[in-house]
Amino acid sequence: MKSFNGKVLFLDRSDINTDEIIPAKYLTEISREALAPNLLEDLKLDGFDPATDIQGKAVVVTRANFGCGSSREHAPWALEVNGIHLVVGESFARIFRQNMFNCGMMAVELPADTIDELFTTFAGRETTAETDFKGGAITFSADGASRTVPFAISGFDADLVNAGGWVDYADANY
Repeated sequence: MKSFNGKVLFLDRSDINTDEIIPAKYLTEISREALAPNLLEDLKLDGFDPATDIQGKAVVVTRANFGCGSSREHAPWALEVNGIHLVVGESFARIFRQNMFNCGMMAVELPADTIDELFTTFAGRETTAETDFKGGAITFSADGASRTVPFAISGFDADLVNAGGWVDYADANY
């Protein structure tokens, strides 16, 4: 199982689409690793610089409808090759969300007021997230502040995460 712990990247915007996650001009790349340096390079967000802000981050916290746009798997792959296996948001585009779980990653939905609280308390601070996968909770911490939030995922999505993704799940079950 992949790690869902580490430093948090806050992206304070809704409707971040797959072209902003990984620009379409890189879809001809034949390896996931070739996508790594281009993650979020076209994202327009005040104060965000992909050249300096992504390095060392393992978790993204964002707003609503993350991953909207095309249904390509390249968007989760670009996150994965940068060590980001967990995205927490108010909501996700349906196909993007399932692609995350198919890759053995997690897209965790939390209520809007909880996301607001995370931004208010932790954005702009060096924040870490520690995920208790079996217990269904994520603890966010920074400078003595801590907040544990519960989450739920379906049994099938949990099976995909435990297996490491769809291919490993299918190998073990079919």
